[in-house]
Amino acid sequence: MNLKEFIRSIPDYPKKGILFRDITTLIKNEKAFGETIDQIITKSKSYNFDKVAAVESRGFVFASAVSYILKKPFIMLRKKNKLPADVHSIDFELEYGTATIEVHKDSINKNEKILIIDDLIATGGTAKAAAKLVEMSDGNVAGFIFVINLFDLGGSDLLQKNYKVDSLISFPGH
Repeated sequence: MNLKEFIRSIPDYPKKGILFRDITTLIKNEKAFGETIDQIITKSKSYNFDKVAAVESRGFVFASAVSYILKKPFIMLRKKNKLPADVHSIDFELEYGTATIEVHKDSINKNEKILIIDDLIATGGTAKAAAKLVEMSDGNVAGFIFVINLFDLGGSDLLQKNYKVDSLISFPGH
């Protein structure tokens, strides 16, 4: 199955000059969504990991399904002020702004290996912040799996300097 066929491209969203790669058309198709999860699971077999983590919110869609199927705990990396207990927090740059993500301090134990799954890698700001949160928690990043890699925006190349990185689909970024 060619998963690219299920990604809708929306020009000038969320601002002029951006070509947004929309996963809603992929996840609303049960066969395409199932194939996506199957491909992530297949790629995950080359990683040694204890838990699965994902960044809010679209990463949750894929990572929670993978976590369930593989019987691995799921760690939510959430936007600022969304987690009720003590957190590690990190600010980072986005393609068009800044953001903060957090993780509960008790989510990751010392030396646990965490596989981070997300819907898309662009410039790598969010993924780098996710890795830093894992490391702030005394965990180790086992690697990253993305559904979409916007290859010419450099995020995947940036991550590959320090981590193992896989993706299912590649598009040029705009």
